[in-house]
Amino acid sequence: MPPVAPVNRTGRNVALIVALVVLLVLCPCLGLAGWAVWRVADAGNDQRTPSTSAPVAPRDLPRSAAPAPDDEFATGDCLVNEGTEQEAELRKVPCGPNTYQVLLRIPATTDGDQCEALAPQATANYVHDNAVDLFDYVLCLKKQ
Repeated sequence: MPPVAPVNRTGRNVALIVALVVLLVLCPCLGLAGWAVWRVADAGNDQRTPSTSAPVAPRDLPRSAAPAPDDEFATGDCLVNEGTEQEAELRKVPCGPNTYQVLLRIPATTDGDQCEALAPQATANYVHDNAVDLFDYVLCLKKQ
């Protein structure tokens, strides 16, 4: 009987090393992707769940889907609502009784509850919800 040729194990070793490297690279990437999906899904649930920490009706002025001309409101401006609670139409006026003073303008959000933390002296807020989220903003207001 002729002698048996030795088995070449280098091919197996290379395949094992390649599989191990792929596994070590793929696992953290999958874990990171799963974490990102979980965070996005969790953030989406937070936005749809109404806040029960404070009564919302007395603090909120209604949302406006269409921007009014010249509505670049800034901190310190005083406003009146010439519309209804469902369709607010804010207008700048001199500060005085029965006006709302803008304490803070929070850009790129529609979360009116942020006024509670960022401007605790606010008595109302106005949420401007634009079709382009970058142009959304919240005004934290104080009744004069």
